Amino acid sequence: MYPCKSGLEEKCYFVQPNDQTDMKRILSLFFAVLFYSPLSSQELAPPQADLRIYDIIEAVSADQIEADIRTLASFGTRNTFSDTISQTRGIGAARRWIKAEFDQISAQCNDCLEVFYQKDLVTTSDGNRIPKDAWVVNVVAIQKGTKYPNRYIIMSGDIDSRASNTMDYTIDAPGANDNASGMAGTIEAARVLSQYEFDNSIIYLGLSGEEQGLFGGQGFATMAKDQGWEIIGVLNNDMIGNIEGVDGVIDNRSFRIFSEPVPPTETERERRMRRFYGGEVDGISRQLARYIYQTTRQYMPEMNPMMVYRLDRFGRGGHHRPFNDLGFAGVRIMETHENYNRQHQDIRSENGIDYGDVVEHVNFDYASKLTAVNAINLARLAWAPAAPKEVEIGGMVAPAAKLRWQKVEDDRVAGYKVYWRETTSPTWDHSRYVGNTDQFTVEGFVIDNYFFGVATVGKDGHESPVVFPSKTFRE
Repeated sequence: MYPCKSGLEEKCYFVQPNDQTDMKRILSLFFAVLFYSPLSSQELAPPQADLRIYDIIEAVSADQIEADIRTLASFGTRNTFSDTISQTRGIGAARRWIKAEFDQISAQCNDCLEVFYQKDLVTTSDGNRIPKDAWVVNVVAIQKGTKYPNRYIIMSGDIDSRASNTMDYTIDAPGANDNASGMAGTIEAARVLSQYEFDNSIIYLGLSGEEQGLFGGQGFATMAKDQGWEIIGVLNNDMIGNIEGVDGVIDNRSFRIFSEPVPPTETERERRMRRFYGGEVDGISRQLARYIYQTTRQYMPEMNPMMVYRLDRFGRGGHHRPFNDLGFAGVRIMETHENYNRQHQDIRSENGIDYGDVVEHVNFDYASKLTAVNAINLARLAWAPAAPKEVEIGGMVAPAAKLRWQKVEDDRVAGYKVYWRETTSPTWDHSRYVGNTDQFTVEGFVIDNYFFGVATVGKDGHESPVVFPSKTFRE
C-alpha cells in the first residue's frame, strides 16, 4: 500500500497487488467497505470466536483414540454376520464394548448420555451381500440439548468390518482404519463434549451393516424420520486414520468432505427454479460441508479441508447417504489419500506388498485431528440457533440483491448474517452482519454474478448453516 498525495494520508491509499491472493484480499476489503454502514449499539456483531472451541481441540487425545482402535481391532472381525455370543471375538463383543464405553462416559457426566441399542432385521432377500438372516444393531448415545432436545446433530462411525470377501464372516478382518478409526473418533468426541452443555442435542452413533448395503444407517434414519426428529446434519466418519496413500502421497494435514449438491427429495418445482435462479450446488448437505470448511479454517488453520463435489467416492457409498435419501443434510469426512491395499483385503503379503487393514497402518495423531474437526463442528452447531426459514431473494434487473426471511423465535439470537460469493466460488467468501432484522438489501453490484444466503447468529457468535434462498419475490 502506498499513501496518496491528497493531504489525507491516514484515509487514502493506492494498492498495488503482487499476486492473485493479494487481489482477493483487496476485493474482500472493497466489499467490506462497499456494504458497510454503522449499526446501532444494540446491533453490534457478536464475538467472532469462542475460546471454548480451542479447549475442545486440546482435549481430544490421540492416545485414547489409539487405545480404542486397538481394542476394536482386537475383536478379530466385526463382520455384521460374525459371532454375537463370544466376549472376545466378533461384532457382538464389539458392540457391547462400545455401549459400555458410552455408559462409562455417561456415568462420568452425571448420566448426561442416553445410551441404547437400535436394531433392524435383515434377511437374505434384502440383498446379495447377506449370507444369512441377522440383526443389524446400532449403538446410540444421545446427549440431550437443554433447550431444544428434539433438534439433533449426529456424528457417526461404522462398527462393522470386512475382508476381501464380505460374505466370509469368520476370517480375520480387524478393520483398524475402516472403520475402527471413525468409531474411535466418535467415542472420543463423546468423551470430550460430554463435559459441556448444549442447547441442541448431539448423537454419537455407531452404525452396523455398512459393508452389506448401509443397513444400519437406513434403519436409524427411518426411525428418526418416523419420530419427527429435526436433524441439523450428519457427520459420517469413514476412514480417518490413514496418511499414506496408494498414490504415493503422505499427507497428515488434508481431509475430504463429500457432499451431494442438492437433496434427492427436491420437488419438481425446486428443480425448475434452479434453471433460472441457480442453486445447483447449494443444497443443505453442501451448506453443511461449507460450514465444516469454514469452522476448520477458522479454528484449525493447520488443516486443509477439501470439499469434494460428489455424494461419495466414485461408484461407492457411505452411511450418510441413507440420511440424504430421506431429506436430511449429511456429509462424509475422511482422509484425502486412500490406500486400497489396506481396505477390504485379507491380511497377507504378495510380491513384497503387505495387504490388510491392521493397526500398524493407522496414524493416531491424524485420526485425533479429524476427530477434533468433528468435535468443534458438533459443538458450534449444538450451540447455534436454528437456521432462518423461508429465505427469499429479489432484485432482477437492478444493481442490488434484496433478501428477506422468517426470523427465528429464540432469545439466543443476536441477529443474522448475509453471505455472498461469486457463482464460480466453492465457498462463502464475503459476509455482512445485518442485525436482528428480517430483510436486507445488498446494494452496488449486479445480482447475476453472485449467489447469496443467510445464516442466524447467536449471541455467543455461533452460527447456523447458511440457507440458500428457496423463493423469489418482486416488489
